[in-house]
Amino acid sequence: PTPPPMAHEPTLLLAVTEFVANSAAFTYFTAGALRRNISSDTLPRRFPLQLRTKSMEVFSPQLQELYPDQPMELHLWARQQPLLSCHPDALHGTLLGSAEAFVVLPNATRVPAFLLNIDANVTGKPTITRNRLGGTVRLTGLVPTLSWGLPVPQVKRLETLLKFSLWLFGVPRANSKCCPRAVP
Repeated sequence: PTPPPMAHEPTLLLAVTEFVANSAAFTYFTAGALRRNISSDTLPRRFPLQLRTKSMEVFSPQLQELYPDQPMELHLWARQQPLLSCHPDALHGTLLGSAEAFVVLPNATRVPAFLLNIDANVTGKPTITRNRLGGTVRLTGLVPTLSWGLPVPQVKRLETLLKFSLWLFGVPRANSKCCPRAVP
């Protein structure tokens, strides 16, 4: 444990321990809050890839052959509780998640297409500027692996798309949640 610094003027001291961070992660994981279903309706309009079998053809041609130009859904969830570690300059996290892709048939039946396990490392850095408390989040590693389903021969391309999507949409969204707030 590091003793708090001595202050000779009014100071706000914010301390986060690994126990607090991992307790919060455990709570969110156990409550099922680390789940998200994504369809074309929920994607940003400027997202470069629509959730349709035709768009996924570049990663899995067999998917488009079996289900020509059908809508798809992605179900994302944490496979395990996120693991967080506190360092003097940042909060580091390991997120172990999965993404299951479904083809949505005209009768609204969902057919499982494939399951990817996606392991990511992130770093969050708190910032204080003038009287504002904020932070930034940065993706430091991402590894997708095919668990089961239709062959996805272009997993490397899919990894590139995931990284680009997280860089373009996920990280800015996380950073907007951490945007500077006034310190009371």
